[in-house]
Amino acid sequence: MTSVAAKDVLGRYGEDLATRHLQHAGFEVLARNWRPDRLLRGELDIVARAGRRLVFCEVKTRRSTRFGPPAEAVSAAKQARIRRLAGAWLGADGRRWDEIRFDVIAVLCPSGGDVSIEHLRGVF
Repeated sequence: MTSVAAKDVLGRYGEDLATRHLQHAGFEVLARNWRPDRLLRGELDIVARAGRRLVFCEVKTRRSTRFGPPAEAVSAAKQARIRRLAGAWLGADGRRWDEIRFDVIAVLCPSGGDVSIEHLRGVF
């Protein structure tokens, strides 16, 4: 398995865990890995709702904190891209929401250790 494939597998695993975490917390997952048309690059990891609150979740998964905690990987540029993608999702969705929030779900999967999930709400 190449390192890119291993990274993809880890990322998918983290998104699966984040999805279950949200569902257990009472969220309804509306979309995963949502991509708009080809003119706008990127994807939204998870779009979920809790009542009339819409939450765009960026999931970051790492095996260790050697290069910092997972949430630190959500840079200002990444936040701006997610906001643009969220605007495209809202345009395609057409519903009105009472609140829109941007969360980060940080998943840490150390080798031989317990997995931890940190749900940071309203991060950006």
